[in-house]
Amino acid sequence: MIGRVTQQGLQQASLKNLQSNLSRMSQLQSQLSSGKGITKASDDPAGMVDAMRIRSDQRATAQHARNASDGVGWLSTVDTALQNSTALLRQARDLTVQGANSGALSQSARDALAAEIRATGEAIREQANSKYLGRSVFAGTSNATVAFDGPGASPGTGYGFNGNSGTVNRRISDATTVRVDSNGAAVFGTEQWPASGSAAPDVSVFALLEKIATDLEAGTSNVSTHLNDIDIRMNKMLGEIATSGTRYKQVLEAQDTIEGRALTLKTQLTAVEDVDLAETIVELQMQEVAYQSALSATSRALQPSLLDFLR
Repeated sequence: MIGRVTQQGLQQASLKNLQSNLSRMSQLQSQLSSGKGITKASDDPAGMVDAMRIRSDQRATAQHARNASDGVGWLSTVDTALQNSTALLRQARDLTVQGANSGALSQSARDALAAEIRATGEAIREQANSKYLGRSVFAGTSNATVAFDGPGASPGTGYGFNGNSGTVNRRISDATTVRVDSNGAAVFGTEQWPASGSAAPDVSVFALLEKIATDLEAGTSNVSTHLNDIDIRMNKMLGEIATSGTRYKQVLEAQDTIEGRALTLKTQLTAVEDVDLAETIVELQMQEVAYQSALSATSRALQPSLLDFLR
């Protein structure tokens, strides 16, 4: 049995098809104007999930990039301070060798060497108090204004360490964190020069240079005994330069990796979200042709009479 096709049914079917065609054209035009193939979850649920995951990875990668950049700033500050401190300590060592030549120096010359050594010690302390973005790079996690205090009121006092043993770390990947500060207590020492005997194993470089300057002013004949103490402290600095340099290199390499990952994620997101412009333009043109054809066919099939108009 053949079903009866009424004028009203034909009209409703035609309008439904036209509306569907217009909806598809509107979607294609929206994609062309935005350049995005997915603007809401209903466009492509699976694609939206992938896009959300990629965006989450992008946010994590952006944070790792900021951490690495901050780490470079910390470690470059540490490296500069250590390099300068080592150079200054070498100068102090040369001055100590010169002061050890007691037979060729007058007391006034020894006093001048003592003043220069003391000034060198203050210059090293200035390096030990280096800061990055307002924070001391040698004071651990402490918020102390300076890592090392100046000399005390009486000889052999002062130079207190204000930091702590905490470490400042930066996460440069999901599984990797890097220390970006330096242990000021280990590098520069914290102990005062003992009242008698030789230097303590962890005597500070500031107390050591102050002791040398004091001995020169007092006319002590054999300040060369302090050369070994200077060498011990210099080796500490050189060891820390090597360690921080390794971490510095690691962070720089991580920056390259992060940049490559950011580019990869951007490419992946484009593949998921963005439309193929050429393909979308062709499809839109086809939809326009189909819509015009549908309009033409519908106008021929639906010939309204005067009675239809009066209704």
